[in-house]
Amino acid sequence: MKIICIGRNYAMHAKELNNPIPKEPVVFMKPDSAILQTEKPFFIPEFSNDVHHELEIVIKINKVGKHIKKKFAHKYYQELTVGLDFTARDLQSKLKEKGLPWEKAKAFDGSAPLGKFLPKSEFKNIQDIDFKLEKNGDLVQKGNTSEMLFAIDELIEQVSKYFTLKIGDLIFTGTPAGVGPIKIGDELTAYIGDTVLLQTKIR
Repeated sequence: MKIICIGRNYAMHAKELNNPIPKEPVVFMKPDSAILQTEKPFFIPEFSNDVHHELEIVIKINKVGKHIKKKFAHKYYQELTVGLDFTARDLQSKLKEKGLPWEKAKAFDGSAPLGKFLPKSEFKNIQDIDFKLEKNGDLVQKGNTSEMLFAIDELIEQVSKYFTLKIGDLIFTGTPAGVGPIKIGDELTAYIGDTVLLQTKIR
């Protein structure tokens, strides 16, 4: 399986990092070794002093597809959850300054904690889902999928032009504003609505 991540898919997040609003989805990848199952601790890597949390809605692909049209995209996923795209912001900044890829800062082991999946059928409208992240009990990120620059079905259409989607592939759909640093001892709790789907302690 592969993890396909979408950057800058919420306008306010792009603005908070002084990035331009993209005209098409920004895509990067993580290996399967980035997955961290819910309730497992996250260990801050030794190569960074500034790891940030980025909360995202994640969908799981349930059938093989290539060149998927937007109007058929809803058939290619039946489950969704929340995930964290941990980012070594200090390392990312250095790489971006040199015009180099982001993978060292985004795709390291354990950088993609993943919550428990819910059936898509539980939601009336996939593009109207509230989700949030608490750090030590305080709200730090809050978003709604209606705020996406590129909706989930549009992301599937765009991504499948370049990559064949396979069963079990994950798409991290982008983070809303409010990203920030984590430190040893922090506890993160992520929700869809009022349902806790992901908890992790920072070590």
